[in-house]
Amino acid sequence: MSSTFPLRNGLVRFSGETHIGLKRQHNEDSLFLPESDRLTIVADGMGGHASGEVASKLAVDTVAEYFRATQSDTQITWPYKLDWGDFFDQNRLVAAVKLANLRIYERAQKDDKCKGMGTTIVTSLYLEDRVIMGHVGDSRIYRYRDGKLLQLTEDHSLLNDYIRMKRLSADEVGKFPHKNVIVRALGMKEAVQVDVLSDRFHPWDIYMSCSDGLSGMIDDPQIEKLLREAVDLDEACEKMIQAANANGGVDNITCVLARIEPVS
Repeated sequence: MSSTFPLRNGLVRFSGETHIGLKRQHNEDSLFLPESDRLTIVADGMGGHASGEVASKLAVDTVAEYFRATQSDTQITWPYKLDWGDFFDQNRLVAAVKLANLRIYERAQKDDKCKGMGTTIVTSLYLEDRVIMGHVGDSRIYRYRDGKLLQLTEDHSLLNDYIRMKRLSADEVGKFPHKNVIVRALGMKEAVQVDVLSDRFHPWDIYMSCSDGLSGMIDDPQIEKLLREAVDLDEACEKMIQAANANGGVDNITCVLARIEPVS
């Protein structure tokens, strides 16, 4: 079900859904939709058995809990000293993701059942005139504006590293043998680098956060078409998941949409 939150000159409408897909035994994706903060989170767990699910849920719970705890404190970025020259909300987002990484790493070190677990994460915080995004892994954030789709995040994957270094052809990309190898994720090490983006939004922009179970099954032109046709966000989320399953549904699928709507 979609929900709305006020902005200075309009509102932002949210919707999200997750699905096990057609091939997996359980869903290792987790998502979070706004409660008090205009915050969304998508996490895609890895590690086998149930540990991927543990990692993604721990990431989502930690980030959401951190935002609740720091809601009224304009100084706190505990337990990390961050650059006070940056926006407070950006520091808050980075600190939350770093704390999630540490909790997942420590849990994996202490619990044999969770050894090797990790998770990707994309987080988005919607302010009055822009969205701030924190990103680790190959889950993605797209922006749909004026009929055009743009991928805002850059995958932290072996394939993307090869594309940047080797300039692989489209045919070579399609045949690359290690497409699912992630080079950065929460829980891999005690500390993690968080990529941060800021984007000033326009009326009727749609931001989509998703796990690779969606982006790996649907190409950009199809995503663009589905967002162009989006009227009801709940229905749009359902159509994204249906399309990913129709194309194979080999992984868990999660989609979160946010649309900037002006006051009429």
